[in-house]
Amino acid sequence: MPKITIDGSTLEVEKGTTVIQAAEQLGIEIPRYCYHPGLSIVGVCRICLVEIERMPKLQVACYTPVTDGMVVHTNSEKVLEARRAVLEFLLVNHPLDCPVCDQAGECWLQNFYMEHARHDSRMVEDKVKKHKATPIGPHVMLDSERCILCSRCVRFCDEISKSHELGIFNRGDHAELQPYPGRQLDNKYSGNTIDICPVGALTDREFRFRTRVWYLSETKSICPGCSNGCNIYVHHNDSRTYKAGGVRVSRLKPRYNPEVNQWWMCDEGRYGFTHVDEGRVFSPGRRIDGETQELTWDTALQEIAEKLRAVLEQFGPKSVAVLLSPQMTCEDLFVARKLFRDVLGLKNIAFEVPPREKGSEDDFLIKADKHPNTAGARLLQVGAKDSRGWTAEKMLKAAEKGELRALFICHHDLEVGFSGQVVATALAKVPLVVFQGPNENGTARLATYVLPAASFVEKEGTFVNFANRVQLIHEAVPPLGDARPDWMIFRNLAKRFGRALPYFEAQDVFNALAEEEEAFRGLSYRSIGDQGVSLDSQKQTLATEIESKVA
Repeated sequence: MPKITIDGSTLEVEKGTTVIQAAEQLGIEIPRYCYHPGLSIVGVCRICLVEIERMPKLQVACYTPVTDGMVVHTNSEKVLEARRAVLEFLLVNHPLDCPVCDQAGECWLQNFYMEHARHDSRMVEDKVKKHKATPIGPHVMLDSERCILCSRCVRFCDEISKSHELGIFNRGDHAELQPYPGRQLDNKYSGNTIDICPVGALTDREFRFRTRVWYLSETKSICPGCSNGCNIYVHHNDSRTYKAGGVRVSRLKPRYNPEVNQWWMCDEGRYGFTHVDEGRVFSPGRRIDGETQELTWDTALQEIAEKLRAVLEQFGPKSVAVLLSPQMTCEDLFVARKLFRDVLGLKNIAFEVPPREKGSEDDFLIKADKHPNTAGARLLQVGAKDSRGWTAEKMLKAAEKGELRALFICHHDLEVGFSGQVVATALAKVPLVVFQGPNENGTARLATYVLPAASFVEKEGTFVNFANRVQLIHEAVPPLGDARPDWMIFRNLAKRFGRALPYFEAQDVFNALAEEEEAFRGLSYRSIGDQGVSLDSQKQTLATEIESKVA
């Protein structure tokens, strides 16, 4: 393996490693525009020039492979002067848009020119004018004057989305990025071109002019849009929601995880977070003749407990059904199982509502299952264990026949899988219908009681993706109104039935879950970490440890 010395630090690297990759391993940042670890290397921006001993000219760090004994200088005066010259060329025709550009605060051109003191221009000629603020797709706005022609977006469309919408046309200082004639940037991953654009040439039409990035905080989480479980950052506005129309979550960005989504996420997940602040259930309520009467949590839970107890005493557990949701965390589902199965003795529990149409999917990131925790629900065995067990369809048929006296529905809108008429007819025949979830929907409007649950950005917990990888979500913003995490609602309801569940935070629930459930044995929030843990590999690790102890 070749050894390289960069700015006095020596490192041994794999054969084929480039200088810029070796520098990253040493924690040395070399400026770059065109280089991206997930794309092919083109070496066109020239900002990553470095000085290599025994080489007569400066070399591009992104393209140059490490050789044994190589000595590299990234901050010599010769290198800094070359970078200043590159920046000067990039700024020749660049517009002074920083005060109005959405990229301000996270713009690499802005950052590097400040670092290299390229404040004054020697150019007296007029700047070349190009197209400004041109919509090139449903989510992306192009400002050609800001583009530095790094070709990242072109390579993304050619190599990752394989949709081939973008190209660089014309020559010299009149060269510009554009979609091919008759095309739009309209693929399932188009938002990633905004993420990888190092300047403000490609901006997000939904985020544009909404807030400045320095007002945003970021929290690590998991996309709830499908069972792939892409790692994301939730960018939220904590202190200036009055400036954003009450919107707390401003955008979602992909978070690197080599085992799940690499650097990318789909547009479906990226733009599917508006439900966090829109159409929310704010407080517990009782519905009478179509009117909602607000209740305190104590009153709502006490009334629900009394009515459930009366139903169970008079009609037995077969008269009560529960529909949980794979949108809920493992912690939520675990405590729900404790309440409904262990405390109340119920067996009519399901968690899936089959959609009327199969969800979209591809061979990259998008999965047909549009829930983040279906695998977790199955591992915890909260629903039917086989096709002969309880299902949402059987639940509605039983309700329509008058066989159900109480129905507890979590998160689901039944109209996703069944016609509104079928749902309305069935639920009208159930005396007690409790809906628990973050958002109003057709099913919530038919319920006797409505309980506000926290959304995925308002609580801690874990999801298990389609590949049996358990991953953490974190609270980015506090629950809206009187909303609470689902597990907390179940815990408090269990207390009304004389069962005190000793859980005070989500981590307590997970610790109990990890003790009781074989699939999660030995895990903790700390061991799961930012990248998650494969339950399959965890099982193998435990088996190996047991074998070594026996031996």
